[in-house]
Amino acid sequence: MNPLKKIYQILLSLNTSLWLLLIITALFIAGAFIMPDNPGFGSIDIPLFDWLKRQNLESVWWLWGTIGVLSLLSVNTLFCSIDSIIKKRRVTHWLLLISPQVIHTGFLFMLLAHLLGASGSYHGEAAVAEGSAVKLSGGDILAIKNIEIETDDSGYLSGWGVDIEYNHSGNFTESARISPNSPFIYKDLNIMVKDVQAYPEAALLQVSRDPGAVWALAGSILFTLGILTLIALRMKMEKT
Repeated sequence: MNPLKKIYQILLSLNTSLWLLLIITALFIAGAFIMPDNPGFGSIDIPLFDWLKRQNLESVWWLWGTIGVLSLLSVNTLFCSIDSIIKKRRVTHWLLLISPQVIHTGFLFMLLAHLLGASGSYHGEAAVAEGSAVKLSGGDILAIKNIEIETDDSGYLSGWGVDIEYNHSGNFTESARISPNSPFIYKDLNIMVKDVQAYPEAALLQVSRDPGAVWALAGSILFTLGILTLIALRMKMEKT
């Protein structure tokens, strides 16, 4: 048999999916025993791939293995979805045909989100005062225009707001007020206040950037819609 045809058949097999899932489970079990003895897993505040490059291979081999197996599982899912659509394209109930593929697409989007996050995410904290500025990754500037803290008659904190100005690539982009449950969100950037101090007025900002956030949201929506549609169709078929 042609080697390429053999590889193609393997990628189309559901047995391949099951074996890959079993291997991932085994890798996770191995990681559960390795992680407690490695203090490096205590805090990962940089993109995953950058963090992995700084670790000893004997501590993170299972993570590299998981990334490799997930890549194969993604290819297997894509091939199986395309093959299913080709073979069942004449099915009259198109929702029944497309629902599993919507689930697969959502799964692939979520994997893509994790890949983008692992390669380009950012997370950091900064203590700021009124009139100060923070330089973010990529050269963007966050200026703190005003910190407003409200206290009740007993002197306890009752509310607060931080006025900021965000400058992207040297140009003014947007101004906003950060308040409880109201962070500043711009594209894949998220800025929120973790804590405030009344005397002297200061705030602790948490800045995070995740380029995979939109893909994760799209993937979760598709995954949920696909499952709900499939369940609804199966229930309808059983009744009829």
